[in-house]
Amino acid sequence: QVQLVDSGGGLVQAGGSLRLSCAASGLTFSRYAMGWFRQGPGKEREFVAAINRSGSSTEYVDSVKGRFTISRDNAKNTVYLQMNSLKPEDSAVYYCAARQGGFCVDLRRYDYWGQGTQVTVSS
Repeated sequence: QVQLVDSGGGLVQAGGSLRLSCAASGLTFSRYAMGWFRQGPGKEREFVAAINRSGSSTEYVDSVKGRFTISRDNAKNTVYLQMNSLKPEDSAVYYCAARQGGFCVDLRRYDYWGQGTQVTVSS
């Protein structure tokens, strides 16, 4: 039924960039706020970025502000996370998530999750 497929992770040197994508199917995409979360080794999953249904409003964790940009293309049922100036501490498995209605930073409030994509930033 509902499927989120996230992709775009990989190995990159510190200071480099990656663009993550999350393609959604089985839902009316424009009715869902979207978020990105990450989980590093030995860490709990944490909020990274979120975007509202229309794409007019975004939120970011302080540690990525000015470096990461979340966006969405409702015509393509896809949300993106552009990551610039990557640091080793950004290394984690990144997950996209969807929730019906307004966006939030609480992972417990999201309804659907992608499988995760690994981002490794070398120093």
